[in-house]
Parts: sequence; C-alpha cells; structure tokens
Amino acid sequence: MTAATHDDVPVTLGGDGVEVRTRSIGGGMSVGYISLPEGTDMGPALKGLADDACPCPHWGYLLKGRLRMLTPEGEEYYEAGQAYCWGPGHVPVALEDCEFVEFSPTAEFQAVLDHVKSQSA
Repeated sequence: MTAATHDDVPVTLGGDGVEVRTRSIGGGMSVGYISLPEGTDMGPALKGLADDACPCPHWGYLLKGRLRMLTPEGEEYYEAGQAYCWGPGHVPVALEDCEFVEFSPTAEFQAVLDHVKSQSA
C-alpha cells in the first residue's frame, strides 16, 4: 500500500502561481496535488498536443474553487466539493483559485507535463 501527503509529493511543474505535485503510487497511476490561480488558462500550454488539449484521463476531487473545462462536447463547470472524471481532450480554465487532488496514468500524465514544460522553455 502506498500513501502520499501533499508535502511528501515533489513539485514537478510550477510558475506564475501554478503548482503541480506528482508522485507514482503504483499500479501505473500517480497522485497529483494541483493548484491553479484564478485566471489560469491551460490552453496555451497544451497547444501542440492532440486537439490542443490534454490527452490524459484524470479522476479527482476539487477541494477549492471553480473550473471551466473546455471539451469536444462543449463547456462543463466544476466547483469545490465535486469529484470528477475528465476524459482525454480537456482544457481547464480556473474561474477562481483552485486546488484539487487527482489520480492519473503515470506515463500519460508525465508526457503532458513534459510538453507543458517545453512550452515555457
């Protein structure tokens, strides 16, 4: 069994108030602790990926804030207190300061993080 608290998980992506902490927890999955300040639009960082969107699925829980999620089907809204499942092809936009914890396939999520890091280099 594996457990990881926010402070145990290293920052893998950060800047401009965005903080992504990830760690493999076994079974090909990673836990992520993510903070996005109000106004964060991940669209520009996801440009160049399939459909200019995140191709990785995520399952999680929004601890704080509100998000607008752009999807191939349109827009969806999420707020603190909701559990979610985001399929491939999503672009998050923080309507308020957001904090969430999520679980994602490790290799797929790492590829997205590597792409986002390359966009800011």
